[in-house]
Amino acid sequence: MSYVPPHLRKSVAATVTATATATTTTTTATPTNVDNITTNHKLNSKSNNNAFSNSTPRRSSANNHIQPSRALAVPNVVLPQWKPSERVLRLKPEQIEEVRLRLNVDVTVTPDSPAAPAPIESFTDMCLASSIMKDIAIHEYTTPTSIQAQAMPVALSGRDLLGCAETGSGKTAAFTIPMIQHCIAQPPVRRGDGPLALVLAPTRELAQQIEKEVKAFSQSVESFRTAIVVGGTNIADQRSELRAGVEIVVATPGRFIDHLQQGNTSLTRISYVVLDEADRMLDMGFEPQIREVMHNLPEKHQTLLFSATMPVEIEALAQEYLTNPVQVKVGKVSSPTENVSQTLEKISESEKIDRLLSLLVEEAALAEKLGHPFPLTIVFVERKTRCDEVAEALVAQGLNAVALHGGRTQSEREGALRDFRHGPTNILVATDVASRGLDVTGVAHVVNLDLPKTMEDYVHRIGRTGRAGSTGRATSFYTDRDMFLVSQIRKAIADVQSGNTVAFATGKVARRKEREAAAAQKEARMAQSKLPATISSINVEDKYKYMISPAPNAMIKNEGSADDAWDD
Repeated sequence: MSYVPPHLRKSVAATVTATATATTTTTTATPTNVDNITTNHKLNSKSNNNAFSNSTPRRSSANNHIQPSRALAVPNVVLPQWKPSERVLRLKPEQIEEVRLRLNVDVTVTPDSPAAPAPIESFTDMCLASSIMKDIAIHEYTTPTSIQAQAMPVALSGRDLLGCAETGSGKTAAFTIPMIQHCIAQPPVRRGDGPLALVLAPTRELAQQIEKEVKAFSQSVESFRTAIVVGGTNIADQRSELRAGVEIVVATPGRFIDHLQQGNTSLTRISYVVLDEADRMLDMGFEPQIREVMHNLPEKHQTLLFSATMPVEIEALAQEYLTNPVQVKVGKVSSPTENVSQTLEKISESEKIDRLLSLLVEEAALAEKLGHPFPLTIVFVERKTRCDEVAEALVAQGLNAVALHGGRTQSEREGALRDFRHGPTNILVATDVASRGLDVTGVAHVVNLDLPKTMEDYVHRIGRTGRAGSTGRATSFYTDRDMFLVSQIRKAIADVQSGNTVAFATGKVARRKEREAAAAQKEARMAQSKLPATISSINVEDKYKYMISPAPNAMIKNEGSADDAWDD
């Protein structure tokens, strides 16, 4: 039985009940148990896969169009018995902990669960398929990153995974490579079958990056197909791809649900699921769609959940949909990265664009003088209209800039990113559509023309630079309305510089409390400004003025800016 949309379940359940009564079977369907019937059908039909053999091509060559609604016997899921190299198997517990300490990896397993697989610092020791190893070599991947070293063995072993890593850590490859390995081991995909693996991502841009990574590591696998299913593109083309049969679907939740409801694909063969940037998907209101997919999956499936932050909402989601997961944390999650030099500059709202133009024109002149290319720069703004306005102002100054926001068409957004990645554009003016998941190699400078509302969004924005061990800069303009966030940024940076652990709450609840605290602080400051002055001025002789303490310094040192002191 294929996917049943929620609004049709009562009628479907009634039909199933009537059919069951007419055939005098003992099965009874109600609106509350139709999902169980669907699952049981999938599991019972798995016994009919004896016709498949290793010699069968990966995809049927039959030209007859098979409607997705037509019942097909669902092959059994193959769970590969993966093992790493003998060298890794011989590692002692103390050696494993030593490697994790060196990689800055924290691993947690649920009580009564087996120990997590050891981290592996060599792709060769992971014993991957030869075709995948060929593609790893083609793309010049030499050593796994910290998240790859620990998350890949967990995924390859078939365990559920809750991964949390700072931006630029290489987590996409950490779930992509094991996913391809898993799909290679499955019986071939036939026309009319649903995919073997599903990746859900919050935005079109992130989905495109994931698909690009999947294709990079599967290009040497014979007849391996991937489909990207996102809004803003031709749904008819997506329908044709899905019905022809693909191994992996990378999708945004809303568009994938559309295809399920239209019968263009199904969940019956999915045995590997990835929820990437899960915190962002919850923020964007995709929780109902995520739950709709997860509730209808076959019983036997592996789930990997990746999140840049770990709010209570993510912990609840993991508890509901992951089975005894291995939790892997790398680095200081949800904190400003030490690789980014941060500058705060107080300025009036009316002067922001002029100051931005001055800053970037100076950088362009310096780069030209030194014979260097202009450093890749992302400018974040609050609104779509302001995004276009700033981009036009930069172009008028002779700079190569382009705007990226949700109001542009999909082809315009793709063109903007392509020009930014490969030239000639070197300045991207964007709303928060680019603050998460956007992976552009070599971004050297992030400018917050308008600061975001929360610390969590600030961390994601500046995380576009200083990625994968490189260094970067972040310049943020602020006004009096931003003082609550500025105080948090100052404290976080001071803690990083002091070697202290940086931690702050994330998620919807935390952001609501943060907004409430900011509003309360603003009200308190306004009330204080209305109080009559109670301290009379005191004349101090010049020879005693040295005894008066100066105004407190900023909590962090600005790079060449004297405007970054507290100005309450």
